[in-house]
Amino acid sequence: MELILIPILSGLIAAWAGKWSRWIALLGSIITGVLVVTLWSQFDPTKGFQFIFDKPWFSSAIHFKTGIDGIGLLLLLLINFLTPVILLSAFGKDKQSLVFALIVAMQGALNGVFLALDGLMFYIFWELALIPIYFIAGMWGEGDRFKTTIRFFIYTFIGSLGLLASLLYLYSKTPDPSSFSWEALVAVKLSVKEAIAVGAGLLLAFAVKIPILPFHGWQPKTYVEAPSFGSMLLSGIMLKMGLYGLIRWFMPLVPEALSFYNPIIVTLGIAGVIYGAYIAIRKKDLKGIVAYSSLSHVGLIAAGIATLSFTGLQGGLLQMLSHGVNAVGLFFAIDIIERRLHTRTLNQLGGIAKVAPLFSVLFIILVFGATAVPFTNGFPGELLLLKSIFSFHAWQGIIAGLTIILCAVYMLRLFQFSMFGKANNDQLTSFGALQWHEALGMMVLVLFVVFFGLFPQTLLDISGPSIQQLQQVIEQSKEVLS
Repeated sequence: MELILIPILSGLIAAWAGKWSRWIALLGSIITGVLVVTLWSQFDPTKGFQFIFDKPWFSSAIHFKTGIDGIGLLLLLLINFLTPVILLSAFGKDKQSLVFALIVAMQGALNGVFLALDGLMFYIFWELALIPIYFIAGMWGEGDRFKTTIRFFIYTFIGSLGLLASLLYLYSKTPDPSSFSWEALVAVKLSVKEAIAVGAGLLLAFAVKIPILPFHGWQPKTYVEAPSFGSMLLSGIMLKMGLYGLIRWFMPLVPEALSFYNPIIVTLGIAGVIYGAYIAIRKKDLKGIVAYSSLSHVGLIAAGIATLSFTGLQGGLLQMLSHGVNAVGLFFAIDIIERRLHTRTLNQLGGIAKVAPLFSVLFIILVFGATAVPFTNGFPGELLLLKSIFSFHAWQGIIAGLTIILCAVYMLRLFQFSMFGKANNDQLTSFGALQWHEALGMMVLVLFVVFFGLFPQTLLDISGPSIQQLQQVIEQSKEVLS
C-alpha cells in the first residue's frame, strides 16, 4: 500500500507547495524507491507472490489485493528508479507545481498496476495511470497538442473498454462466491472460442499501450509533441504496462487461445521491428527518431514474450528494463540539446562534442546501450529475445535479427550528426556545462547501462523462478483443456 499511497500523497502536497513542489515530489519519489529496494532485499524469488495485502473494498467480490513476485518486482524497480530521474529532468525549468505533482502521482498509479492481484483493481490503476500523462501532454505539449492528446485518449480508452469487458466476462465465470482475484480468473476454464473472444479484448488493450502494429497510430506524434518529461514517462515507463499485461494477465487468463494468438503477436512484433527502424532511419527530428526506435524495440520484446519460452520471457523482462532506461536517457539528452540550441533537427546540429565533452561521453554510452553493444544493458536482453524468436521460427528470427544492423544505422546517425560535423548553430558556443541535476540524472542512467550490461544475472535471478511458475500455470491449463 505504501508504494501507492506515498507518491500519490506527495503529488497532492506538491500540487499546492509552490516553489517547494519539485523537492516534495522528488522526496516522495525517492522514499518510494527506497521502500522498493527494501522489499527487494527481503524478497525470496522461489516463493511466488509475497508481501500480500488483501482487504475487501465495497463488496466481498472486489478486494484491494496487491502482492509482488519476481516479474512485478522488476517492473517496480524500473518505475521507482526512473521517476526520480524524470523529475530531475524537469528541474531548472519554470514549470508549475502541477507538473511535478502529476509525475509523482503517475508513479503511484503505475505502482498499483504492477502490484494489483485483483482484476478490477488492475483495471482501475490502468485507467488512473492514463490521467496524469493526458494532462501532461495536453497542457505542456507542442504543435497540435489537443488533437494529438485526443487521439491518444481515444486509442487507449477503446483498448481499456476491451480489457474491462474481458475481465467482466471472466468474473461471471468464476464459481460462487464470484471474485476478480488473479487466482480466481486464472482458474476459469474457457472453450477455445470463448478464449479467443476474451483474449481479443485483453490483447486490444495491451497492443494499444505497447504499441504493436497496427495499433500504433497514437504513438509517434504523442511521443514527439509531448514535453520531454512526458515522452520519458510514455516511452520509459507507460508502455511497459502493455508488455506486463501480456505476461501477467493475457497469457495465464486465456491459455486456450495462445496457439491462435501467439504466432500473430510474433509476426506483428517483427513487422514493428522493421517498420519502426525504417522510419527512424528516414527521420531528421531527434525525438521522432527515438519515438520510432521505441516502436521497433518494443516490437522485438513483444515477439520474444509471445514465444512463451523461458528464454523469451526472461529476455523480454530484461529488455523492458533496458529499454526504459535507454529511452529515458535519450529523451533526456535530446531535451538538453533542444533547450540550449532551440532545435532538434539533425541538419541544424553538429559540433556539440567539442564544447560539451562530458555530455557527449554520457550520450554515447546511452546510444551504445540502445544499440545493444556488448557489455551494455541492451545486449543481454536482445540476445535472449533473438534466440527465442529464432527457436520459435528460424526465418522470423533472421528477419528480427536485422534490428542489430538497422538500430546501429539510425542510432549512430543520430549521434554523429548531432555531436560531430560542421556546427551551423550560432548558439553552439554558449552550450555550456551540464547543470547539476542534468549531470546527476544522466550519470545515474549511464551507471545502470554499464552495471547491468556487466551483471545482467542480478536481474535474471529475480524473475527466473516466477517465470517458471507462470509457465507451469499456463501448461496446467492447457493439459486440463486437452
